[in-house]
Amino acid sequence: MSAVIIRTSDFTRSCWSLCPCGDLSWPSPFPQPLPRKHMAQMNQDFEPCLNHLDPAVTGIREESAVVRTNTPAGGSEDPDSGCTMSQAAGDAEKFSGEAESLGSLGGPGWTKVSCPCCMSERVEPLVLLRLGEKVRPETKRWIMRLIGTPQKDGGAALLAHPGEDAGGDIIVVAAPRCTLLRAAEELGLCRTTRSGDMEAFSYHDRERFRDSDNMASFLTLAERQHVVRYELEGLRAQRDLRVPGLPENCTLQNRDNIWQKLQSAGVVLDTFPLHDQKKLRELREAWYSGNQLVQPLDSVNEYFGSTVAFYFSFLDFYTLSLLPPALLGLTITYFSGEVQKEMTESMSGSPADSHEDDSGLAVSGHMVQAAFSMLWSTVVMELWKRRSASLSYRWGTFHLAERFAEPRPSFHGDLGVNPVTGRVEPLFSEWQRDLRMALVSVPVVGLFLGLVVFGMMCFYWGEAQVQQLHQDWDSMLSQTLLYMPSVLHIVYTNMLATVYKIVAQSLTEFENHREESAFQNHLTGKVLVFTFFNYFAVLFHIAFFKQDVPLLRKRLASLLVITQLVNQVTEVVIPFLVDRFLSAPHRTEREDDPEEDKFRNQISLPVFPGLFAEYIELLVQFGYLSLFSCVYPLTAVLLLINNLTEIRSDAYKICNLFRKPFSPPAANMGVWQVAFEVLSFVSVVSNCWLLILSPPLQAACRDSGLSGAQVLLLAVGVEHLLIIVKGILAVLIPDEPGWMKKKQDQLEFKSMEALRQQKLTET
Repeated sequence: MSAVIIRTSDFTRSCWSLCPCGDLSWPSPFPQPLPRKHMAQMNQDFEPCLNHLDPAVTGIREESAVVRTNTPAGGSEDPDSGCTMSQAAGDAEKFSGEAESLGSLGGPGWTKVSCPCCMSERVEPLVLLRLGEKVRPETKRWIMRLIGTPQKDGGAALLAHPGEDAGGDIIVVAAPRCTLLRAAEELGLCRTTRSGDMEAFSYHDRERFRDSDNMASFLTLAERQHVVRYELEGLRAQRDLRVPGLPENCTLQNRDNIWQKLQSAGVVLDTFPLHDQKKLRELREAWYSGNQLVQPLDSVNEYFGSTVAFYFSFLDFYTLSLLPPALLGLTITYFSGEVQKEMTESMSGSPADSHEDDSGLAVSGHMVQAAFSMLWSTVVMELWKRRSASLSYRWGTFHLAERFAEPRPSFHGDLGVNPVTGRVEPLFSEWQRDLRMALVSVPVVGLFLGLVVFGMMCFYWGEAQVQQLHQDWDSMLSQTLLYMPSVLHIVYTNMLATVYKIVAQSLTEFENHREESAFQNHLTGKVLVFTFFNYFAVLFHIAFFKQDVPLLRKRLASLLVITQLVNQVTEVVIPFLVDRFLSAPHRTEREDDPEEDKFRNQISLPVFPGLFAEYIELLVQFGYLSLFSCVYPLTAVLLLINNLTEIRSDAYKICNLFRKPFSPPAANMGVWQVAFEVLSFVSVVSNCWLLILSPPLQAACRDSGLSGAQVLLLAVGVEHLLIIVKGILAVLIPDEPGWMKKKQDQLEFKSMEALRQQKLTET
């Protein structure tokens, strides 16, 4: 039974006969631990009972630093806490009356830790829970008890604070040291030992690791906040039970995900990590407020987590890698009269004077641009994998555990025994999921791809109409109208993409995937298929079916110029105006404002939408450059200009315009890295065929007497040769630095040695 150790001298049984619970029957004087439910009820309804206690006994109140245990008082050891119950009783006296110094929140105080090593003079608020308006006080108290209950008893082993008002609609959650350390081991985080080596963290060997007694240094703020969500979402009912204050139809069944049930019942409305305003101000100053050329990636990882840090690291790396193709494009454009003529045609929409003789320089320029783009895309991705591996080692995420995780909170099915883990949990057969995907997901995705084709047909029809209109009118107005089909089609594709993202989310939820990784992979796969089709279908159709290189060049110019202008307005100007004139006046706060008011101000911020749109934007950019830059050499220049502002605008948005996001530890970009590598491979085929379609190259082939079949065979041969070169480059550039490979081998050797020593000890 969960209980509270208190100090007492002579507490008579007659006093406790007043308790409405009616199940207290101890001998007097009082030798047993006092159950928490009676203590809480006594604090609320029987304040006079405290007069029977010795005046020194202040540890009975909720505000005091009492110690919850799960074994009878005495010298027995609690395996969860790593300390004996007699030690806990002694430390309870030491920390008695310390509640007012725990954190900066007032009110009834934090729930109590289960071992003395987790006690601290200050509790760090990490996560805010916002409850529904109609949630009753007994429901809130039940949630707080659940949060504070040890894990082996079905709780989260966290700390909870009810806010200034015990009956209010918020709960602030923190995490004690032992819970953070156990979660670090479960997640597979690596940390530096006292000898300076990076090793996978082990809770039982925690004293060997540097700063393991200081959570602010041992784990990043993002990791500590992720652990809180990790524990809350892992709560499962150990038996059928009814939540106090909720109707009977909200009863929890055995192995139900408690947090999912509370959210679906409207009890828990929001769960989000809290900003640390001091650290946030320091990050702003180091990130985008000054003239810094280098991003503080370690500080970004500390505050926002490795998922966000990997995105900004890749954005920084990708932007820097745009310099070589941008310089090459400027050089080709400046020295090639043919390319200059093509640029003029693409921007004006009218054919330029074609009598200029460039003596074949344009052909060589296009060929150089195409070959460079194919090799550039390979080198960039191989070097990024090395940088990504180095960052994951530095941040301790290169050895994340791939354990058989609990089902996703929204996973549902018939209750049964998992044949792998032996746990009782919802079960959903694979054939049911496959049937849903085949009968629902695939047709809906096909419908949206059909809408993409419909938009492409409308674009061609509109293109033909405005071309005819321009021939008839030949005016400035008609020349302006030449871009109208492209503009309307870009708007159409962007709107279709926005709707599709919502539909893809719903479809993936309907498929009912058990693991979070499977859910994210299927969702990303749906979006990537549509994105590739939506953004590149028209360009591929123009290039390989219509074989209209001038139209392809004009279309690409429209996409690069108009899309970048729209992005700058939507991602920089509008967010700045919204934050400056709409949001900021309602979030003004002073240093002396109550802590709870500062927390509540964060509720008004919109939820961070994630990095999906940002990765899609970079993927499309990478596709434009690697697939089609040979027909428009200034592609890299326009992308470089856009990305120089993209870094600061994205940093500004995540720091000012949204709630702080949860960020699970990540070892790399995940499935996005695969998507970039696929585009890098496709670039070989695309650039080879675009070179064949180049009018100067076709003329050269005709002058050489080559037939169409011979030209085709030549293109296939060059394509295969370039694929071989890409493969050789990928082999020559290792995915991991040599020093990191040695560190990983050392880690594997030490793990094997530890296992061998354990077996010898057991025998």
